[in-house]
Amino acid sequence: MMKRMMMLTRTVVNRFTIVQSHSLRCHSQSRRQMSMGSESLVSRLKSCGLLQTKGLIGGKWVDAYDGRTIEVHNPANGQVIASVACMGDKETKDAISAAYDAFAPWSKLTAADRSNRLRNWYNLLIQHKEELGQLITLEQGKPIKEAIGEVGYGASFIEFFAEEAKRVYGDIIPATLPDRRLFVLKQPVGVVGVVTPWNFPLAMITRKVGPALACGCTVVIKPSEFTPLTALAAAELALQSGIPPGVLNVVMGDAPKIGNSLLESPQVRKITFTGSTAIGKKLMVGAAETVKKVSLELGGNAPCIVFDDADLEVALKGSLATKFRNSGQTCVCANRILVQEGIYEKFTSAFSNAVQDLKVGNGFSEGVVQGPLINEAAVQKVDSFVQDAISKGAKVLVGGKRHSLGFTFYEPTIIGDVKNEMLIARQEVFGPVAPVIRFKTEEEAIQIANDTNAGLAAYIFTNSMKRSWRVAEALEYGIVGVNEGLVSTEVAPFGGYKQSGLGREGSKYGLDEYLEIKYVCMGNMG
Repeated sequence: MMKRMMMLTRTVVNRFTIVQSHSLRCHSQSRRQMSMGSESLVSRLKSCGLLQTKGLIGGKWVDAYDGRTIEVHNPANGQVIASVACMGDKETKDAISAAYDAFAPWSKLTAADRSNRLRNWYNLLIQHKEELGQLITLEQGKPIKEAIGEVGYGASFIEFFAEEAKRVYGDIIPATLPDRRLFVLKQPVGVVGVVTPWNFPLAMITRKVGPALACGCTVVIKPSEFTPLTALAAAELALQSGIPPGVLNVVMGDAPKIGNSLLESPQVRKITFTGSTAIGKKLMVGAAETVKKVSLELGGNAPCIVFDDADLEVALKGSLATKFRNSGQTCVCANRILVQEGIYEKFTSAFSNAVQDLKVGNGFSEGVVQGPLINEAAVQKVDSFVQDAISKGAKVLVGGKRHSLGFTFYEPTIIGDVKNEMLIARQEVFGPVAPVIRFKTEEEAIQIANDTNAGLAAYIFTNSMKRSWRVAEALEYGIVGVNEGLVSTEVAPFGGYKQSGLGREGSKYGLDEYLEIKYVCMGNMG
């Protein structure tokens, strides 16, 4: 039995490593580049034009008007990668003006024209997937295979919405009077403020900008100050693809000033944001003054429910993928792993063995599947959650402390005997810590899972078709994975219930977030 369990663990870890690659293999040139020091890699990225440090306003690369800069650090070693322009309200207002001026000509292009330009952008993103992946690993820290996987995932939104640009349909309504004709038109909302996080520095941009540009909107992007380099590289490729000046603008630096300028401007007609629930609430309040449309993809507290009748190998593979991808720094990561009592001991034993085998290190090192956390504040938060759980009776099964590598590395951790009242089960840990909660019945699992203000993603592992339907329908979440830990795709709607946000991203439903509906009544048509 023990031998079979060890074989199962090795199989699951190997498959998890394959999943991390997102089916993208690095070519020999990329492997050579991964072994280079950071300085030579930065030099190469500069030489190919993908390491930009200025903001993009009206098609021109510009410094901050007062000359200020901020440093971008590699979280794996603390080294400075580059210094970028630290922009504020003046630059943001100019970016808004550029987007506003570009809106009319861009929205008047045919859908086919916009589609072709987006397709060109997609092709360039894929052509430069290795360089973009290297940038992501440099500034965000995730393993290079996972970073290149993000480029493929992020580019898929540009490809999908390039196609959907030609499918923004209106409607004809049967008239109530014989001499009238009633039409419904869908038109772009206007200038969009795009505020994105650091955990997916490319994909969170393309998931928003793709549908916005497809509909005919123009954008002002505010990437995270921790990871602006990927956004700037993507913007450079957008220019090369034929997207006109002013259609896509990037400002970064002083987040409060940039955010306030976007909120206060009557020329900005929509705000789309991915990030914490606390900041999302502030944006909602700020957007109310000018009654802007708002799309919010906020925090999660995802339950991963493993029932007694689950296939153990499938449950282990799925739990590893959904918990430890990006070192646990995703909004759809399993934040609570609920395991039914009949399989609890067997699952936690095999899960612990698998997690012990996860290789932690610099994202450019061979075989690494767990990189660093984004910064020191993230490490302190994760550790405080772990210590709180321990003080309240939870037991550390694996890990539970800072990694011996130092910097912002944290050991992949499993904590058993967790109660739903503990801080680690109430709030999003956003790190490589898996709290395991024991439950008895299906009803209890649903009650625990729904006992939260969040409602983004949830996961179920069971071999019962009837149970999968019952539980999926009962869970108060916008996304439910059944026997699957990786659920994100460009073709399906992404968004949450309750305080996990408003609106949906991706899929055909994602277009509607960037469109206004206009009703036209034509009289005297008899």
